[in-house]
Amino acid sequence: MTTGPGQITTNPMDELTAEDVAAFLLEHPDFLARRPDLLRHLLPPSGPERGQGIVDIRERILEKLRGEVGRLSDQQQLLVDTTRANMMNLRRVHAAVLHLLSCRGLEAMVQAITGDLAVLLDLDAANLVVEQPMGPVAVIGPAGLGMAHHGTINRALGRADVALQSDILGSVELWGHQAGLIRSQALVRLRLGGEGAETTPALLAFGSADPDMFHSGQATDLLLFLSGVVERVIAAYLDPAW
Repeated sequence: MTTGPGQITTNPMDELTAEDVAAFLLEHPDFLARRPDLLRHLLPPSGPERGQGIVDIRERILEKLRGEVGRLSDQQQLLVDTTRANMMNLRRVHAAVLHLLSCRGLEAMVQAITGDLAVLLDLDAANLVVEQPMGPVAVIGPAGLGMAHHGTINRALGRADVALQSDILGSVELWGHQAGLIRSQALVRLRLGGEGAETTPALLAFGSADPDMFHSGQATDLLLFLSGVVERVIAAYLDPAW
């Protein structure tokens, strides 16, 4: 404030005491939250001077930051691992497609699906199941084309074109003698037949002994792409003019 001549001008800040600061902080408990830039200028008490039950704010902040850094690091590693797995799966599907395209004839194609795809895709089993509309159900060889009763495909897939199932027991109707091995599976609907012909319900099945290899949260675009290749190659064999 201003006084008369010869008197000293006193700055109100000169009269600010520790009690005033404490009172202000008590009245505004969110002050440091609104001004976190001030924290780096504060020196917390240490040793006996800290007092009983007093917590170092900086320690809490550092602890929180360490936790945040750890969480971000885990997320980054998960992203890297997922990207690597996706790239590996993409390379496997590309190799599988090239192998199927190199087949000469329908029989070789079926043998490649039921005998080679599991190896190329790093799985335990792969199968091609076709519905047999009439007569008794037959299975052509242990690693051949599986023939199933009419309605099998719809029972397995419902209205969907893809089903990813974890922690299951393999179905004999789909897997035959391999059923006991299958603990998770990916099923993809196929519609076999040449252009303009009536399609035959079929199923491309991939199985694993790992209960969590396939699960409902996975993407299905690569499976659909692979099934599309199988449909078109088989259609070309069934109808060369296709």
